[in-house]
Amino acid sequence: MRLIFLGTPAFGVPSLRRLVEVGYEVAGVVTQPDRPAGRGKRLRKSAVKQVAEEACIPVIQPVKIQEPGVVGHLRELKPEVLVVVAFGQILPRSILEIPSKGSINLHASLLPKYRGPAPIPWTLIQGETVTGVTIMEVVEAVDAGPILLQRMTPIAVEDDAGTLHDRLAALGAEALVEALGALERGEVTKAPQNEAEATYAPKLPADLGCLEWSRGARDLWNLVRGLAPQPGTYTFFRGLLIRVLAARPLPGHPGQVPGTIVGFRKGAGVQVATGDGVLLLTTLQPEAKRVMTAEEFTCGYRAEVGSAFASTREQSTKSRPGDSRPGRAG
Repeated sequence: MRLIFLGTPAFGVPSLRRLVEVGYEVAGVVTQPDRPAGRGKRLRKSAVKQVAEEACIPVIQPVKIQEPGVVGHLRELKPEVLVVVAFGQILPRSILEIPSKGSINLHASLLPKYRGPAPIPWTLIQGETVTGVTIMEVVEAVDAGPILLQRMTPIAVEDDAGTLHDRLAALGAEALVEALGALERGEVTKAPQNEAEATYAPKLPADLGCLEWSRGARDLWNLVRGLAPQPGTYTFFRGLLIRVLAARPLPGHPGQVPGTIVGFRKGAGVQVATGDGVLLLTTLQPEAKRVMTAEEFTCGYRAEVGSAFASTREQSTKSRPGDSRPGRAG
């Protein structure tokens, strides 16, 4: 079966590689233009483009997919199916009408929940215990097409957005091959999505990663793992921004002001009071410093019971009981 693959970030890489391995004829890959990246702002190829070039597949990089030249080029390739995996643009009718057997999309959630560009972080932030992937027919609305196939996977307590991304990308690649096989055999069934159950997973706001200590420990834990490893969560300690890379909730009602350090677990982490329960911080990174264990942070920055984290830099510099000594990097 002759395909055109549309995708951009690393999530699409296992799918493109699997399609090539299985033997599908990938006539072309459509991906976003190269973007400036890094300190030098050098142009960087998308992850999907790199794989396409390795496989000697022609690459198209339109600024806008609906450009007349792009539409004409895709028609010339005569695809039977368009395969979309995290492409980043909505496909217009002029594109969807090109393939003879339709267009399908791999999405990293159990639709209709978590439609939109950031399903993996929001799935974790909302405290879900099960997720999965959906193969659906592409329509002129965001992730709203009929469902062809779904595959589920449990969310482990140690999962963060990084580990879940990789697992769903691999699961999605296999689901995609399965769905294409059914499409090729004429055995596809389509189930409409229940609009009443639809939720949306928007792009992550820039300030989402700030830890508000008045929230409960479990909510904060879900936020930490939902934003790990990037863009990450953060707090402030004695005027310094501290990235929180890993944490876990603990039971208990410390009866302290949220953000206050209430204890330490040797070899494990720093215990911080929240609005409900205790959050154990296990891996931290002070601004402009290396990643360190909570124990290293405690020694290097003279954290002690009674000293406190805060949600703003100004709040973190105010004196609290047991927090009279200025900290310094060790």
